Amino acid sequence: MNLAHLLLRQAHMAGDRPAIFSGTAAWATHFQWAQRSAALAGRFRSSGLQPGDRVLLFMRNHPRYLEALWAAWWAGLVAVPVNAKLHPAEVAWIIDNAQARWAFVTSDVAPQPLVQLERQVDIESNEADALFSPMGDFTDSPPWAAGPSDTAWLFYTSGTTGRPKGVMLTHRNLLTMGLTYFVDVASIGLDDAMVYAAPMSHGCGLYAIPHLMAGARHVVPASGGVDPAELFALGKALGPLSTFAAPTIIKRLVDYAESEGLGQAECAASFKTVVYGGAPMYVEDIRRALRVMGPRFVQIYGQGETPMVATALSRRHLLDSSHPRYHERLGSVGVAQTPVEIRVANEMGESLPLGEIGEVLVRGDTVMAGYWRNPEATTQALRNGWLWTGDLGYLDADGFLTLKDRSKDLLISGGSNIYPREVEEVLLTAPGVSEVAVVGAPDADWGEVVVAFVVMKKGMSLTADMLDAHCLEHIARFKRPKRYEFVGELPKNNYGKVLKTVLRERLQ
Repeated sequence: MNLAHLLLRQAHMAGDRPAIFSGTAAWATHFQWAQRSAALAGRFRSSGLQPGDRVLLFMRNHPRYLEALWAAWWAGLVAVPVNAKLHPAEVAWIIDNAQARWAFVTSDVAPQPLVQLERQVDIESNEADALFSPMGDFTDSPPWAAGPSDTAWLFYTSGTTGRPKGVMLTHRNLLTMGLTYFVDVASIGLDDAMVYAAPMSHGCGLYAIPHLMAGARHVVPASGGVDPAELFALGKALGPLSTFAAPTIIKRLVDYAESEGLGQAECAASFKTVVYGGAPMYVEDIRRALRVMGPRFVQIYGQGETPMVATALSRRHLLDSSHPRYHERLGSVGVAQTPVEIRVANEMGESLPLGEIGEVLVRGDTVMAGYWRNPEATTQALRNGWLWTGDLGYLDADGFLTLKDRSKDLLISGGSNIYPREVEEVLLTAPGVSEVAVVGAPDADWGEVVVAFVVMKKGMSLTADMLDAHCLEHIARFKRPKRYEFVGELPKNNYGKVLKTVLRERLQ
């Protein structure tokens, strides 16, 4: 089924209900949203775009992101969401690889014309107003009859190990993801509000699907990004918000709540459900978040290749502090979500015993169809129906998956495996440490040595000797960093994930 039918359904059932907000201002009802998306879809068709053609979305978070996205699906097109902070040369490569024909942009993100496009539309221009202008009865032009295996979302990976790969996600993949939210993440009511503070080009934007399924509201902050004061105020004005955020964003929300002296009840007035994922959430950080903001949180683990769906650590598990393995569970990413199977395997694909570290494999209806125009990478990632994630971890007897690191982040020093996350977890418990990232540096004697990039808390003073002593109290001597680099901040992408590639380049 075409994802556009979700919008058509709400337009019929609850057409007059406010659906999209720009800040606190109502932007569109479900009926108006359907009108505008159907109108743009009709103009796609009249301009010669055919089902399966690609349309680029290269913009900051904006209410029209949702209208353009559903218009693409209404017309049977493939949406290509692009990270708003990419360099024009990187975007040009994606345009060429995806063979995109149109692009929707905001002028702050794309101040100059992009190359190789038939048409580039500034989403805030008079041209866009005309394209979205309703024409006739949208029910006269129903959504294109997409099949479940038709591509809906062509998502380009970050490309940290070379050129990015285009992940082909089908209507079936994304419908399954949307339905899974209700089973494994949280309930959604008519008066709930999904806020898009993290980039809509990534997982946060995909959560529009379950919220549209439920007829809930969609809120784009006026700033278009993450401003904790703005988000807390939006929650108070519109009712508790739900969102998806990287752990670094969670930290900013918690910092704000703590600095403003907000109690758990006040946090509950602004936030209902905060789903986190996309990068490691350290045990000390989630403990602090629960202490300050209360039971607002759910963790998910997924990848672009199995969007938002692999495992989940539920609100119930996060609150079950009486469980004898509570601390271990806080450090895990939870159990397999309902529509997928998870196993841990060796290089031969053989399942490993419980507790033994290997590569995490996922199988189910959310797993991608493959990589766009890249059969070799598809063959490498999809083997016998299983997605090889590139993540290393282990399963316990209760089915909880604990990730150790990406396989490319594993350090081998003096013949011993060292998992950076384990070292990071320890360093974050040291007084005065705000953030930390651990990478390997080439070494003639050891092969690699451990280097820790450390951000100190304001007003604190730390030395390498202090951190070394702390590590020796908690982990084996061979795992401790051989060098500490004190930095003002860690390099991150626009989703808040630490760019360890950049840190390794600094060490070169």
